[in-house]
Formats: sequence, C-alpha cells, structure tokens
Amino acid sequence: MGSSLTLFRLFGIEVRVHWSFLLILAYGAFFYSNSQLGQIGGALFGVLTILLLFVCVTLHEFGHALVAQSYHVAVEHITLLPIGGVASLERIPENPLQEFNIAIAGPLVNFAIVLILLPLRLLMTGEPFWPGFSTLMQQMQEPTLSGIVTFLIMTNLTLGAFNLLPAFPMDGGRVLRALLAMTMPYVRATNIAVLVGRLMAALLFLWGIFGGGVF
Repeated sequence: MGSSLTLFRLFGIEVRVHWSFLLILAYGAFFYSNSQLGQIGGALFGVLTILLLFVCVTLHEFGHALVAQSYHVAVEHITLLPIGGVASLERIPENPLQEFNIAIAGPLVNFAIVLILLPLRLLMTGEPFWPGFSTLMQQMQEPTLSGIVTFLIMTNLTLGAFNLLPAFPMDGGRVLRALLAMTMPYVRATNIAVLVGRLMAALLFLWGIFGGGVF
C-alpha cells in the first residue's frame, strides 16, 4: 500500500500507519503549543499525547487480531488511520460464537486500559473518578501527566462504548450479528444487523443536529 508505511510486525501481524496520521500529530502539536510548557515543549507534549492514544488504538486492534488468530483466522495487517484502526482479517469465522469473541475483544481491551489507569489517576490527583464532566474535560486538556492519564481514561471509555453501538460494520454491529446468527440463518442475521446499523446512523445524525447540547 503506497499510502501506508509499515511500522513493525508483531505476532506475525504487520502494523501500518496511513500517511494522513501525520495530520493528527500536527493537530496535537498545535493544540498544546500555546500551553505553559512553551511552544516547543507544548508541541512535543501534544505529539506524545496523540501517540499514546494510538498505542491504545493499536492494542484495541490487537485484541481483535489475537483472538482471531486463536481461531486460526489469519490477520493480514493492522492499519492505523486518523479515525482509528482496522484489523484486516482473511475471513469472517462462520461460527457465531467465534465472531462474537473476536468483535467484543477490541472494546474489552479499551475497558481493561481504563481499569489499569484509574488507580494511577487516583494516586496522582486524589480525586474520585467522576469529579464532574466539566472538570474532567478541563483536566483532559492540561499539559500534565495526570492530564494525559485523564485523557486516556476518557478516550478509552469513549472508544469502548462507541464501538459497542450496534452500528454494523462496527464492533457492536458484528456482536449483534453474531448473537442473531446463533438463532437464525447467517444471511438474515446480517440483514438485520445492517438495518439496525442504518437506524443507528440516522439516530446519531439526528442527535448531532438537534441534541448536541445534551451532555
């Protein structure tokens, strides 16, 4: 792939990054460049924050990939994009339970990261996990170590929850299809999952227009 650069290979899986990933790094550098760390220090802090986020995204994709390999499903590569990551499987397993486990593994990795980081944040700040939404949003943007930890907690929570939405072909949509396929033909389960995914997309679109102030 001319548009992607191979970073490394782990467990026989090639990890690639799309060139547009540089845009996200540039945004991170720009976002923190006016902080109290100074222009250069803030820019480096922003790049570090984005890189740590994409480490979490990579772990999410390896969650899918390693479970797939355990079922003898070959994983061609993992590609990191500005919007997330994609694990390219050679095939979708015919066994619904196997598909369920592969799909759910990614979000579970995100939730596991949250559980690991929560005690670390508690030690750093002495605050409860939920001091208030506005407080957390402010702390996420602070150019400090506790700010990074808070940022990673919130983004991993968001990634895990968002990916579990029943919007096919996202993880939640594949989970839904796998559950349906346990009680009905695979094609019908796929059609229902696609329909639910379209309805979910429509609801998210409407929420984005009319309900943006809910949170």
